Amino acid sequence: MFRTRCGVERCRAEPGHASATSPFVGLTALRASFQINRKAKGLGDVVVQADSPAKGEHGAAPVTDPGATADTFPKLLIHNARTRADRPAIRHKDLGIWRTWTWAEIFENVREFSVGLETLGLARGDKLAVIGSNRPRLYWAMCAAQGLGAVPVPIYADAVAEEMAYVLEHAEVTVAVVEDQEQVDKILSISGRLTGLTFIVYDETRGLRDYDHARLKSIDGVQERGRDTLARDAAAASRWDASVAAGKGGDLAVILYTSGTTGRSKGVMLSYDNVIISARNGNLFDRLDADEEIIAYLPLAWVGDHIFSYAQSYVAGFCVNCPEAPETVAEDRREIGTTYAFAPPRIYENLLTLTMVRMEDAGAVKRRMFHFFINHARKWGEKILNKEPVPLWARLVYRLGDILVYGPLKNRFGLTRIRVGYTAGEAIGPEIFRFYRALGINLKQLYGQTEASVYITAQPDGEIYADTVGKPNIGVDVKIDDTGEVLFKSPGVFAGYYKDPEKTAEAKTPDGWVRTGDAGFFDPKTGHLKIIDRAKDVGKLNDGTLFAPKYIENKLKFYPNIREAVAFGDHCDCVTVMLNIDLAAVGSWAERNTVAYGSYQELAGHPLVYDMIAKHVIEVNRSLAEERVMAGAQIRRFLILHKELDADDGELTRTQKVRRSFIAERYEPLVRALYDDSTQADIATEVTFEDGRKGVIAATVTIRDVVPAPVAPVLGKAA
Repeated sequence: MFRTRCGVERCRAEPGHASATSPFVGLTALRASFQINRKAKGLGDVVVQADSPAKGEHGAAPVTDPGATADTFPKLLIHNARTRADRPAIRHKDLGIWRTWTWAEIFENVREFSVGLETLGLARGDKLAVIGSNRPRLYWAMCAAQGLGAVPVPIYADAVAEEMAYVLEHAEVTVAVVEDQEQVDKILSISGRLTGLTFIVYDETRGLRDYDHARLKSIDGVQERGRDTLARDAAAASRWDASVAAGKGGDLAVILYTSGTTGRSKGVMLSYDNVIISARNGNLFDRLDADEEIIAYLPLAWVGDHIFSYAQSYVAGFCVNCPEAPETVAEDRREIGTTYAFAPPRIYENLLTLTMVRMEDAGAVKRRMFHFFINHARKWGEKILNKEPVPLWARLVYRLGDILVYGPLKNRFGLTRIRVGYTAGEAIGPEIFRFYRALGINLKQLYGQTEASVYITAQPDGEIYADTVGKPNIGVDVKIDDTGEVLFKSPGVFAGYYKDPEKTAEAKTPDGWVRTGDAGFFDPKTGHLKIIDRAKDVGKLNDGTLFAPKYIENKLKFYPNIREAVAFGDHCDCVTVMLNIDLAAVGSWAERNTVAYGSYQELAGHPLVYDMIAKHVIEVNRSLAEERVMAGAQIRRFLILHKELDADDGELTRTQKVRRSFIAERYEPLVRALYDDSTQADIATEVTFEDGRKGVIAATVTIRDVVPAPVAPVLGKAA
C-alpha cells in the first residue's frame, strides 16, 4: 500500500467555488509535496473547506429563487410548473423530429403517471426500478414514484439478467418501469426469483402485443388509469397534493447502485437534501440557470446523470434533451446547441480517436493543414481560452485555425456553444484534456462519487490544470489522512448503503467523514486536489519505485490505437501491461497499410500491429523517464489481448471502469507469462454474446519486450 507520512490536511476553496472529479495527476510533484507535508506534521488538523455565502440549514448558500424552499423533486416540479409553465423542460428526438414538453405539461404527465402507479399498489416506502435509455417518461417515472413517497432505483439498461436480478431482489422492488421488450424479456427470464415484483410497466410497445399482460402494463395505460381516477374522484388531486406535501428533505429520494469495481454493487441511499442541495450548489458554482441546454445520454443509473440531467434541471429549470439513439448524440447535441456538457473520459477519448482516424484517411494537404493548426492550438489555444497575454500574430493564426479547423471540429462534436463542460467518473489523460481546451472548449475536471451526490471538488473558471481536480465544492470539506487517503464531509454525504451497515461503517467515520478510497494530496502551489489513483491500487515495485497503474494506463490510452490498458507491477520487479486495441482506429490503419485481417483477434495478434503499438509504448516510456518519481516504473513487457474487455464478461463495470482484480484473476496465465520471460501464452476465455449466449475464445497471445528509456542523472549527484 502506498502511504504518505503527512499530517491531516484540509483545503478551503475561494468564495463561490465548488468541487471537482479526478483526472490523473502528474506525479513529479509528489516528492516535494510529501516533504512539505512532513514539515507540517505536528501542527494539528489543517482544514480545507469551501468558502461560500452564508450557509442555510443544510449548508447550502441562500438563494433568492422561491424554488429554494422546495425540498423534494415533486415540490420543485410544482414550482417550475407555476413559474415556468410554458418554458421547455424536456425534449426527445424520435424519427428525426424533436418533441418538446413544457414544465406545465410535465407536471400533468407526472401527476397522472403517479396516480396511475398508485392504482397499481405503489405506496410510500416502496421501491420502483427504472430501466432503459434516456427517455422523458423514464425520468417522469422517478418523479411520479417520489410523488407517492416511493423510492426510484435506476438500473443500468445494459445489465445482464443476473445483474438485474441482484438489484431487483436486493432493493425489494415492487414495480419496474422499463423502456422496451429487451428489458421486459430480461425481467421475465428471472421473474421466478422476484417474488415481490408485482408489475412491469413498459414505454415502447413494439413486440409486446402477444405477451401475457396480467403483470405487464404500458405507461400509456398507467397514465390513462391516473387520468380516469383524477376525473372520477374529486379528492384524488388533493390526496396527491397531500402526499407530495408530506415529503421532506430528509426522506430517502433514490437508491443508486455503485459500479462494483471490487465486488457486488452497493445501494447508495441519497436523501432529497443530499441530491437537491448538491445540485443547487453545483448550479451556483457554474452559474447555471434556466437558459441552459443539456443532452441526457449517460446511464440513468449513474449518479452523474441523476444530478446533471435530473436534479440540476429541476433546481435551475433548464431544458434536458434526450437523443434519438446513442449513435446520434453528437448530431443531436449539435442541433440543440447544448451549453452545458458532462461526459466521462471515454467519450472524449472516442471523439478524439474518430477525429484522428478520419484525418489519417484525408488527403495530404488537408492532413498537413490539420496538424499545423492543431500544433498551433496546443501551444497557444489554452492561453487564449484563459485570457492570458498572447502575441497578436499567434491570435491571428489561431483565429484562422478556428475558421478552418477548430470551429468545424467543435461543430462536429456538438460543442460549439458549450459554456461549461466537465469530465468526471474516471481519470482523463492530460494530453486529451489539453487537446479539447486548446480548441477553445471550457472543459474542466470534477471529482465526485455516488456517496457524495457527485460533488467533492471542481475546477473554478480561470484555475484549470490538467493534473488536478480542483478545490472543494460549496459546503464541502476535504482532508487527507495520514495514509494519504482523501476524505470528505458535505451536505451530499449519503445516508448509508442499503441493508449493509458493515460497509457503511467502513466508509463513514464516526464524526461524519467519508473515505473515498482514493489516494491524493493538495498541491501547495495551487491549493487544488490531485488524485494519484485508487488507494488500494497504488503500490511499489520490489525496488521501492512508486507504481500508480492508472497514471501509466492513461498515458497509453492517449493514443487513438489503444482503447484500454491494464498495468501490473505491485510487488513485482517491473511494470507490464495488457492492451486492447481500438478496432476502428487500428482497422483504419490496417486498410491504409494493406494489412489483411478477418476478426478482432486476428488484427490484435498481427505482428505489424504489435510493431505499431510497441512504438506507442516506447513513447510512453520516454514520457515516464522525464518524471523522476515515475522514471523507474517504465513498461518492460506488453501484450495485446485477443478480445475486447467487456462489461458483460465482468471485466469492466457498467460505467466502463476496469475491474482490476477480476482481470488479474481471469487472465492469470497471461499475467504469469508477462513475468516469466515467455514470448507467448495460451489462453481460453469465456465470453458473453449480445443475445446472452456464452462461448469460448481460445488464442495464443504474443508477448513483446520493450527497452526502457534512459533516465537523466540528478543534477548535483554523481552520475
